[in-house]
Amino acid sequence: MRSQQRRALLLGALRTGEVDVAGLARHFGVSASTVRRDLQHLSAEKAVRRTYGGAILTTQGPESTLSERETVQDKQKRAIALAALAMIEDGETLILDAGSTVMALGCLLKGRRLTIVTNNVALLPALANEPNIEMIVLGGSLRATSMGTVGHFAMEALRRITADRVFMSADGVVAGRGLCEASLDQVWLKSLMMEQARETIVLADATKLGRSEQSAWAPLPPRWRLVTDAEATSPEMLALIAAGAEAITVTP
Repeated sequence: MRSQQRRALLLGALRTGEVDVAGLARHFGVSASTVRRDLQHLSAEKAVRRTYGGAILTTQGPESTLSERETVQDKQKRAIALAALAMIEDGETLILDAGSTVMALGCLLKGRRLTIVTNNVALLPALANEPNIEMIVLGGSLRATSMGTVGHFAMEALRRITADRVFMSADGVVAGRGLCEASLDQVWLKSLMMEQARETIVLADATKLGRSEQSAWAPLPPRWRLVTDAEATSPEMLALIAAGAEAITVTP
């Protein structure tokens, strides 16, 4: 088992409460020293807090649900989705991340001829009956908060697929750090999505820029596109452009 996969499973085990090193070693069939190294890595990323003989999950800022996010900045998100729609050509293969802004884009794809790879479970009813859209759903563990799948099975399926473009969302977008999310299993999947696509496009309204309330990070590629309603001269925008973003601004 790869270390990234094992660490994602470790986080899942820790969600039940405090777990000791010996128990984790038996559960995963590895040595106690391997578990300690994994916990040290997760502690450095502020995903867990070490305790005597084990670890517990760190307390993070509250994560809003998908239904809550869909009602926030809805006009801005629709404008961003419309601008992203203009980038898509029929016949392409797209990866669509979970998230409310990507959800807004997905709902605009009706009638198009596309292959869509997604972990966005909430998007399936909107596109399931489209005759010219092939839907490839990444299995795995469901995060009810975001209505997206994560984990080993999602990543293993994604490794066998390449795409023309990936459309990403995030809790925050910060220059020099990347995409901010609530959990490591989310950012590991996001990182792999960006690796498997020819072009990365981040959809984020102005409130997401410079925001770093959560503790897990997915680094962005050297060159990527940002579609946002933020002012082109804002400090956050200027920092992201300097960090490699090609910015496309929209007006709601």
